[in-house]
Amino acid sequence: MTIIRVAMEAFKSSSLISWKSTCKQQQTIRTCIEKTGRTLHSGNQSTVRIWPESAGTGRYFDFRSHLIPASIDFAEDSPLCTTLRKDGHSIRTVEHLLSALEGTGVDNCRIEITNYDDTTSVEVPIFDGSAREWVEAIDQVGLTVSMDSNGRSCDKVAPYITQPVRVSEGDSVIAAFPANETNISYGIDFPLVSDLSL
Repeated sequence: MTIIRVAMEAFKSSSLISWKSTCKQQQTIRTCIEKTGRTLHSGNQSTVRIWPESAGTGRYFDFRSHLIPASIDFAEDSPLCTTLRKDGHSIRTVEHLLSALEGTGVDNCRIEITNYDDTTSVEVPIFDGSAREWVEAIDQVGLTVSMDSNGRSCDKVAPYITQPVRVSEGDSVIAAFPANETNISYGIDFPLVSDLSL
């Protein structure tokens, strides 16, 4: 189990997290986004369509009518990518797309993904290896306030930790502390190599 997985398990505890209103309304995209590209690990092509969704729905993947919420509850260990799995179906390499949705403020959307293999696993296209193409596509269509089934908007909520959390595995450590502002500090310590000759 990696340090990230250990941290994820720690944060799943409801006693460590409190949800508070951000005083902002939930948003979705104005219209569908469709992008096709080659995947990183399999080298196959897949197509992603991101659809507007109702307030309170959240972000979720739709792969062959199997719905997988974009939630830490469905994350699993996988080498060199983030994978979401539910009921035997998995979506791999979701990190750049989900980062773009979070960073641009898309709270609710259905992410329909298809490939042309008859498998239970699919990958999100990698494009240039960053979130740039997703951010540009979202900016191009724009955002709108999400409405629920009764035509009402909903406040966006954000998680806040309620007490310090520290997890470690081997030499790796992650710690989080309650604060009014986000502040991320990190470091890495590689052993000094005394002989650089090859």
